[in-house]
Amino acid sequence: MDIDEAVALTQDRLAREGGTMGDLLGHFRNRISPVLVGGPEWDLILECAGKLPVTMGALPFGFELPLHEPGPKADFGVSLASGTRAAAFFLERARADGADETAKAVARLFEQMEAADSPLREIVGRKLMLEYDIGPAQDGAPSLPGMFLRPGERPIVGAGGQADDVGMVLDALMSCIGWEPTRTERETVERAYLAQPEDTRMDSFGVFPSRSRSIRLAIMGFKSQREICSYLERTGWPGEISAVESVMSRFRERANIVRSGANIDVLEEGIGPALGLTLIVKQRYTKDSRYWLDGLTDWDPFLEALSHEDIVVPEKLAALADWVSKPAMLFAKSGRYVMLRGIHHIKLVISGNRLRKAKAYVFMVLSGAVPDRTGNRSG
Repeated sequence: MDIDEAVALTQDRLAREGGTMGDLLGHFRNRISPVLVGGPEWDLILECAGKLPVTMGALPFGFELPLHEPGPKADFGVSLASGTRAAAFFLERARADGADETAKAVARLFEQMEAADSPLREIVGRKLMLEYDIGPAQDGAPSLPGMFLRPGERPIVGAGGQADDVGMVLDALMSCIGWEPTRTERETVERAYLAQPEDTRMDSFGVFPSRSRSIRLAIMGFKSQREICSYLERTGWPGEISAVESVMSRFRERANIVRSGANIDVLEEGIGPALGLTLIVKQRYTKDSRYWLDGLTDWDPFLEALSHEDIVVPEKLAALADWVSKPAMLFAKSGRYVMLRGIHHIKLVISGNRLRKAKAYVFMVLSGAVPDRTGNRSG
């Protein structure tokens, strides 16, 4: 059984459970430390997840955890794919409720993915990530989630002559929320691609409709500190390169960093001053069937390195260390499930020429494709 078949089977079984993602999350409260997600914050997450179909539990979902903030805050992230039960929920919402801007944006994007011989699908496949800011909406208006596409089907690699692919993904993502790239934005995104060294990839494109206008680009696979700093210089990043060198040097002294990545924001006037650094201790490959499996100690060296940073809350770091766990067997009325939990990545945010933030991105995912005693998959 391939991954798509396992996801479809799991969605079918979750549909038999009924309810919403909020109902599903409610069963996991005792597995999530109140140091990371407090009671009021948990209630807000359940309120948000209560508007989403339970079938989204078949693809990775999780939390953005600010390790630098003393309060137990978290944002909520989910994945979905066109042509699935979860996608059908959004398409129906878009038809039935003209005021649901999120559903309409998702529907516009999926329409492009599902078109015959879709060039977008050839690059990004059928998947989309949504990131919900948890907290009171500004001015009482409903908040649209951040939306992300990953070129996993045809990776956009440095020196690969794929500027057209970059433009295709940019146009699709911005048009689904009613934005039109300006000339400066388009030129800046293309420059960010053309500056990539060989063997790096443009890992994701993101937009945040409810925040100040920007396009988030994640470029991964830098092999050395010099390589990523040279890249930042070529793109015209306005921060001090010495600040990046200082942070990276500290972590390289404490942990084995195998690759690194840069998150940059393309603003209407050019590259923004904030920089997200992702220092990789375990190389992940999207097509690897074990992509979502972490060894229980894989993250220990990096967490130890992070503990030396003054901005990090020690209690949060200790709770984060307990997040990675062995696959857990769960039992429900529709049968058995396996739940995986892990740390996807940790981002260090440099602004004002110093390290200001540290954010952990943790995931959970359920699978109903569990072998029975005969070795067959339960369905």
